[in-house]
Amino acid sequence: MGKIKRLATLRDNLVDVPLPSVEELEQRKSDYPQLAPMQFAKKYRRLYDPTSFVWKGKTFSIQLNTCTNPFCRWFGMPQTIIGKSTRKPIYRYRLKGNPKEKDQRIVCNAEEPLPRTGYLTWGCNSVTLSNWAAVEEIKRLVTQNSVQNIDETYVFHREACLNAALTPLKQPKSFYKRGTSSSNSQKWQCKTCLKLTNVLPDQRRSFNYHQQRNEVLYMFAKNLTARTPVKRTCEILEIGSSTYYAKLELLYKRCLEFLEKHEAKPLQDKTFKRIWINTDKILYHLNNVRKKGHGKYRYDNLEDNLMQTHIVVSADVHSHYVFASDLAYDWDISLTDIERDTLLYKDDHLDESSRKNARLRFSFAPQPPTSLDLQTTEEYVNEFKTFERRKAYIDGLHVNSTYTTFAQFWLLKQKINAKEWRFVTDEDSSISTALYRAFQREVRIGEAHHFLCKMDRTKTRAQAFREFQEGKADLQAWALSSGVSADTISQLAYLYLKEKFEVHRFDEEIVVEGNLYRRWAKRSFPHPLPTRDKGWFTVDALTDLSAYEPEQLVQMVLQVSDHATNAFIQMARRRLSILERPLVTARGDGKSYIYANFNPKYAQMAITILRTFYNFCMPYKTKDKVPLTPAQRLGIAGRKYEIKDIIYFS
Repeated sequence: MGKIKRLATLRDNLVDVPLPSVEELEQRKSDYPQLAPMQFAKKYRRLYDPTSFVWKGKTFSIQLNTCTNPFCRWFGMPQTIIGKSTRKPIYRYRLKGNPKEKDQRIVCNAEEPLPRTGYLTWGCNSVTLSNWAAVEEIKRLVTQNSVQNIDETYVFHREACLNAALTPLKQPKSFYKRGTSSSNSQKWQCKTCLKLTNVLPDQRRSFNYHQQRNEVLYMFAKNLTARTPVKRTCEILEIGSSTYYAKLELLYKRCLEFLEKHEAKPLQDKTFKRIWINTDKILYHLNNVRKKGHGKYRYDNLEDNLMQTHIVVSADVHSHYVFASDLAYDWDISLTDIERDTLLYKDDHLDESSRKNARLRFSFAPQPPTSLDLQTTEEYVNEFKTFERRKAYIDGLHVNSTYTTFAQFWLLKQKINAKEWRFVTDEDSSISTALYRAFQREVRIGEAHHFLCKMDRTKTRAQAFREFQEGKADLQAWALSSGVSADTISQLAYLYLKEKFEVHRFDEEIVVEGNLYRRWAKRSFPHPLPTRDKGWFTVDALTDLSAYEPEQLVQMVLQVSDHATNAFIQMARRRLSILERPLVTARGDGKSYIYANFNPKYAQMAITILRTFYNFCMPYKTKDKVPLTPAQRLGIAGRKYEIKDIIYFS
């Protein structure tokens, strides 16, 4: 029987990240007042140094600061010397921009002489990121999506007992069974010293360990996923708000336990020849609430009442299975932690790319200017006031969504066994740059390709439907004029694209000094099958597809779709009240976010619960008319599960 589990915490140290040595920290402390900030930052710059960490007994290494243009010669390659000038060596990359304004970039240097074949450097600009902060974000996602066994230390004997070394788990014949406790846990009594000891029950023997009102859990789950607000749920179930959030946390834990058995393990044993991943973001507004006792009714010294918050969602294009849905918010961090790290690592004098907390809204705590610091006292006071103002609000900080997206992609690569990868996204640059950093090797050797699905989101449903009808009519007109025939509209689309891709390419060839080089052409192509809800949309490819024949390109383009994430995002909007779109106020002069929550921790729990139910409990029909859940279509589940199966481990 499985042990009772609990939610993992940072104290479990599931991801072990090595810290700077004591000697280096002492040296930083010594250099801090003696060096100007730019000198200090240069001395302790870790821009091109990979960060290693240990997870599940394996050592991994992360290096994000490379070129992110798939058509560049230096794409995904580490910093190194590529030549020499009369005065100094020439490096593959050089730094550009102002680190104080968070605008530092790495620029690709050209190689001399130019290569005769392959790719050319294009003077690419890539945003710098902190390798250390990226590992910290991986650690956060691993921790928040994990559960741990509750391990108790038992004393089965009295002092001086002759059988003190025996335990009922290994030598049950040396103990009496004395029934079970009120929580259904087994009681054991030593036959020698007669000491009674209760042990924790296993999962199947006790569903209500440390839980009251356990009978409401099923209806609680139904209300949560039916867009019922917190207050209405409390009224229906006759529970208090503290019980509501306790049940939410319990249901979240049960879902993580279910996913551990029915998602993680089956995916380990399954290999995909090719997998299509669609990634998008949910944007919702977080109610920014001040802590108790910090001037609820005062309106000076305020932050924004509503703060944009991102949830990164990745789903399989064909089965609609949602692999991950992660909130870009760290609720375990506090400004006290930021202050401690700043004093220890001297982050205020480091580049953003070398800071431990670069992923967070506040990457360091402002410190008084040193004697060699160019920062004025007025600038310091303004920074300090902004930092202190945040302390009056609920704990936790927003995370730069690029780091969350990278961590999600990196974990997907460890979670899914796939020989080839295909990605579909919109024109969100934070998703693209995270993708190229997480899948550097796969993109470089042609095992991963990235497609853009671009559309006009301002269309009405009527306009989209008209375009849907126009698309079919246009294909039929082309077929008539070209003298071709097909049984279905999809076959017509295939024949149409096959003809067009004889001449159309997503990349272009540039002649430089008599040699041909390829680069992205920014030539998107209208998809021949507009949809009912989006109308016309265009497709573009950001990776090199020149090795593929037109027939292969057609097959890929016809699979480009963002319907997988759209379906889940719309489900979240309709079924989770805290993620509902804003309502129009009664006065009609603005938007109301009355259902938005004030603690993103509960938004993460709710979206994970919905993801579990969506994948395993909610079948949908396709052209085959067979209702199957996304997990069944992906091939990791043999049947449709019920909500009770997840709650009660059946």
